[in-house]
Amino acid sequence: MNRLRVTPGPVLALTACWLATRALTLWLLLHDTAPLLGGGSVTREVWRLYVHWYGVLAHGSFPAHDPMWQYPPGAGGVLLAPGLLPGLTYFQAFVVLSLAADALVGAALVRAGTRPGRSVRGAALWTGGLPLLLHLPLARYDVVVTGLAVLCLLTLPRSPRACGVFGALGALVKVWPALALLGTPPGGATRRSWSWAMATGTAALGLFAVLFTDPLSFLREQGGRGVQIESLGGTALSLARHAGWTGRTRYQYGAIELVGPHVQAVANASLALTAAAFGLLVAWRARARRWSEATPYDAALSAVLLFTVTSRVISPQYMIWLLGLAAVCLTSRSTSQRPVAALVLAASALSTVAYPVCYREVVDGSWSGCLLMLSRNALLAGAAGLSFVRLWRAARPPAEKKAPPRQPRSGSHRLPDRALSIS
Repeated sequence: MNRLRVTPGPVLALTACWLATRALTLWLLLHDTAPLLGGGSVTREVWRLYVHWYGVLAHGSFPAHDPMWQYPPGAGGVLLAPGLLPGLTYFQAFVVLSLAADALVGAALVRAGTRPGRSVRGAALWTGGLPLLLHLPLARYDVVVTGLAVLCLLTLPRSPRACGVFGALGALVKVWPALALLGTPPGGATRRSWSWAMATGTAALGLFAVLFTDPLSFLREQGGRGVQIESLGGTALSLARHAGWTGRTRYQYGAIELVGPHVQAVANASLALTAAAFGLLVAWRARARRWSEATPYDAALSAVLLFTVTSRVISPQYMIWLLGLAAVCLTSRSTSQRPVAALVLAASALSTVAYPVCYREVVDGSWSGCLLMLSRNALLAGAAGLSFVRLWRAARPPAEKKAPPRQPRSGSHRLPDRALSIS
């Protein structure tokens, strides 16, 4: 019977670190109204927006005519979950569930990292990297989404069926976890994981259609999204304001977006770049010849990075996704993404400076705000490019070694070629 070879020292250290850092994030959550912590803006989304949606969902309908509802139907299940915890307010129950999801991700990474030939660096990155975002992860449901993507990837080696189920559930909550299935090994693993993902997604959508009205209303609102100030396109437009561009910021679709001349062109360019990123990933999948245990993990991180940097919106909570996927990569010693994980950590730290610490400068488009976003987005763009290049190279077959030249047999008296040329 195979047993996990667990080294208690690192596991105990990670547990102590998790407890200490999460206690700190809870303390920050209690002091959310401090100006440097956003003046209450971080938690406002839960106790105002999420609570409102909970009331609508509890009556059996999705927020069909709410322009800020842009999430797949699975998000409704997550937002209803806090109501299952008795004796707590909605906000308190939401934080408890976020902490539980965080702990589950950490435990899954520790379990994966303590298997023979694996590494606990992934668990260390998640434990120490998530607090770089301060208390934001406790006030967004993206930790739950990331947990589904992490479980999808970590269950792949032992159960492609479970991998497909977790991938489908994650996609029903926030779409992007479907990218975790991109790098499944060709053959039976891909067939089983993708078929179970499609079956699970179809069954879940049918269930939502029976229990709720307007489960696909989010598609209508997604098409109206503009260019958010923290995206790469938004950074370019914010810099253009210093060169005379006459656009301005406006709160719409649940984010601060830029409006004015040429904004639609920038949005269209972002969509075109996203399509190009998808084409690159398809090309990689078609040409890849080498699969290691880390390939599915590396492909998921690379795909989400490419879709993130080309998106019209880069919300601060997107960094939670990238930290989770980078952590999964680091559980394997054969990953090609170690330098990418370091860039993701640096980008997460800068993202916190941008929001909530210096968000007013970012919104106003001051030079300090523009340079801050330029630095953060340059790190993300560099991480995306480096990730895909390393993924592509890792999937190529090794170069064939040339056979050494044949040596003349012993006893032969063949002269060198130059000796045969007699003038």
